[in-house]
Amino acid sequence: MALFVEVAKAMSFSRAAEAIGVPNSTLSRRVSALEKAIGLRLLHRTTRKLELTEAGQIYLERCRRLVEEAKLAHEQLGDLLAQPSGVLRASLPVDFATSYLAPLIAEFAHTYPGIRFEFDLTPRRVDLVSEPFDVAIRMGESPDSTLIARLLATLPTHLYASPAYLAKAGEPQTPSDLRDHECMGFRAARNMVWSLKREDGARAKEVPVAGRFQLNSVGMLRRLATLGQGLVVLVDALAEEDVAAGRLRRVLPDWAGPPVPVYAMTETRLLPAKTLRFIEFLRERLAMA
Repeated sequence: MALFVEVAKAMSFSRAAEAIGVPNSTLSRRVSALEKAIGLRLLHRTTRKLELTEAGQIYLERCRRLVEEAKLAHEQLGDLLAQPSGVLRASLPVDFATSYLAPLIAEFAHTYPGIRFEFDLTPRRVDLVSEPFDVAIRMGESPDSTLIARLLATLPTHLYASPAYLAKAGEPQTPSDLRDHECMGFRAARNMVWSLKREDGARAKEVPVAGRFQLNSVGMLRRLATLGQGLVVLVDALAEEDVAAGRLRRVLPDWAGPPVPVYAMTETRLLPAKTLRFIEFLRERLAMA
């Protein structure tokens, strides 16, 4: 059953054999024996590709959870919970990972030397169901109802600009003043509106803004801000290094932008120790930010 699940996930006998370290011929023979025992064909094999039959799809849905539970049972019987090991495959938001998560990941790697890491930092949203990822860290998105979402933190945001830009354009004193400034944001609708809230919670304000730059990279927005190109709303954790170096300064300090939720997304609640420890570690560290 476990071997069939591996083949179905890889949609290839050769890739599955390589991943689990079983000879291709052995894997094919064992799956054929399973089909014979069940009395139904689970895989349709051709020279070009492999496909699940209708019976195979039903069987995969039912037995995948059983295989996961069995793996966890074996893990819990050993010492892996005390010292997790294996390969942790994670999808991370590129700018947040490189600017903020990198030292946390280094600390985690030092704490758990038995874990190896494979990270995907591309902007695409990986498919946790069909791709071999253990966890995806996502920012500012509504949780996918088909996945298990664990809230790691809600990060505060504020307005930032470079001292050079403020010296040239003047410093806004109220949210309404932002209409007269270069405001940079994420590529979205034609009309950009910033939602700001008083730090004391007294009131909120929706401010229409405009600017020459709209893009889909937090890192690029931050860099352009340090180069004097305008105002930007940033997660404080991503701006702190530039603030400390004098490259950015907080603007309208009594007003905050929308807080950004950070989620750990998984395909199942049944998590191996390596994944569970990683999620718990990030939640603990982000709460301290």
